[in-house]
Amino acid sequence: MLKQLAFAVAIVCAAPAIAQVAFWQNEWSSTDFDKSSVNFNDILSGGPPKDGIPALSSVEFVAVGESDIPLREPVIALEIEGEAPRAYPLRFLTWHEIANDVVGDVPVAVTFCPLCNSGIVFDRRLNGQVLEFGVTGKLRFSDMIMFDRQTESWWQQFTGEAIVGEMLGQELTVVVSWTESLEEFSIRNPNGMIMSQPTGYSRRYGQNPYDGYDSAARPFLYSGDPPPHGIEPLARVIRVGNKAWPLERLQSVETLEEAGLRIVWRAGMASALDSRSIALGRDIGSIRVYDKNGKDVEHEVVFAFAFNAFADNAEWMLGE
Repeated sequence: MLKQLAFAVAIVCAAPAIAQVAFWQNEWSSTDFDKSSVNFNDILSGGPPKDGIPALSSVEFVAVGESDIPLREPVIALEIEGEAPRAYPLRFLTWHEIANDVVGDVPVAVTFCPLCNSGIVFDRRLNGQVLEFGVTGKLRFSDMIMFDRQTESWWQQFTGEAIVGEMLGQELTVVVSWTESLEEFSIRNPNGMIMSQPTGYSRRYGQNPYDGYDSAARPFLYSGDPPPHGIEPLARVIRVGNKAWPLERLQSVETLEEAGLRIVWRAGMASALDSRSIALGRDIGSIRVYDKNGKDVEHEVVFAFAFNAFADNAEWMLGE
């Protein structure tokens, strides 16, 4: 009887997923849905269809001194040796979420999921080919699902792992980057370059379409477990591997040396997800993470719910 009941429950749970796949195949005829590592019931439409959020196939740059973007606004900073440092403003990435670029001889995907506050740069080279990424319009645990145009496999932005399709199980290499104010970037890199405004799109660049989101009580389309220790789902944490430090710890001490890392907080960067105008967002400051040799360490400042959803063996660095 128990085996029969378990079988019946499995059929009931599988039915919605089967129906979803049948529906998705109308739009994703090249995606191999027989290859998947996730529960399809966890994948939801965020509203826009495939490419409804238009990823950028290429980007243009101007000298940072020529930019008229307010200095408080956040940018993803990318510094690859031998190339002029580049800044990718969140005022553009909030509306496009992915910018495919080439820095020197390194093809990269600069990604930003506003719903998780996760800005991550990936190397687009994999198995001898260069992938180009777009936005599926789908979410899993409120995080953007990307797709590559070569195989139309689906990729989880937060982890850089292919979760559906031909590329199943492949992982992208993360390129070290960080988010800081344009002012910080400009002072450190007076000869740096900044992404110029995309052309051919009707978007309210500089405005935040998620007005007040980082003060909301709940994440958008998220039904997973809340973070432990009473941490608010939309509180920001500094993620380094499977460890997370609450941003408020850094804001109170500015510099923290822990777990072999030196984490530094600086005031002066506006939240991209607070007020309608990004430039007027409240000051949340920026983070840099260094190892014992002073080298930059891969990290992101993300919402606590997203770290909790995706981190394996999560370790919450709460202090004493």
